[in-house]
Amino acid sequence: MPNKTLLLIITLFALFVTNLSISAKPMSIIGTSPDKTVSMNNIKHDAYDALLKKYVDKNGDVDYSGWKKNDVDTLSDYLESLSAADPEKPASKENTLAFWINAYNALTIYGILEKYPTSSIRNHTSKLFGYNIWKDLQLKVDEDAYSLDEIEHDILRKMDEARIHYAIVCAAKSCPRLLNEAFTGDKLEQQLVKNAKHFFAQDGNFQIDENRGRVKLSSILKWFGEDFGETESELLETIQPYISEESAEMLNSTNTWKVSYLSYNWKLNDQKSK
Repeated sequence: MPNKTLLLIITLFALFVTNLSISAKPMSIIGTSPDKTVSMNNIKHDAYDALLKKYVDKNGDVDYSGWKKNDVDTLSDYLESLSAADPEKPASKENTLAFWINAYNALTIYGILEKYPTSSIRNHTSKLFGYNIWKDLQLKVDEDAYSLDEIEHDILRKMDEARIHYAIVCAAKSCPRLLNEAFTGDKLEQQLVKNAKHFFAQDGNFQIDENRGRVKLSSILKWFGEDFGETESELLETIQPYISEESAEMLNSTNTWKVSYLSYNWKLNDQKSK
């Protein structure tokens, strides 16, 4: 009898693991293996740029309803065009960063459009069973498929450019704004600075109280703190070029600031929810 009980437990566990494995398989892969590949220097982002200008306002809020009604296929075509990039072919760091930032943001938008109407990306990030947009939605680039998690953690975060965290978006109100133009290698520095300054100009991302010696920052700087320095002092130093001169002077007045982090608003960055 004990052996039968043990066998039943093992069988049930095997079924559980099998179902877990099945549920974890990618549910959506965009793009196909190309016949011919090119350097990321030669990938064009014009079609994506036109879509951003059409459906994204200056604050980064998106007309998901209009985009889903009229231009899902156009976005899909752009994502499929990214499949032609060969990560192994020589490309400038600027063009490589622009490529992966655009890929991340465009794939996120596509994932939201697939599920729209929805109130938050967190409605589609199952931890155990079912669809997880950050893991199961993938983009084919050359022969490999990359999830949003892989693009962010395995590629972008390893490129020694912490300002990606002010450029890639998770379709939430507390994310950096979705820039209403495509990132390009020739304008990358300007665009990163522009979005970083906008990010820290928002009260929901940066607050300073000189009298109490307190600085409150976006939770993004907590979650990815190691990308901004080994200490809070280093973190505060990295943000100084992007905050107001007055705030920067306050930060420089003392090194005894108490740092805390603001709550994160996961509500969809939808123009309809204003």
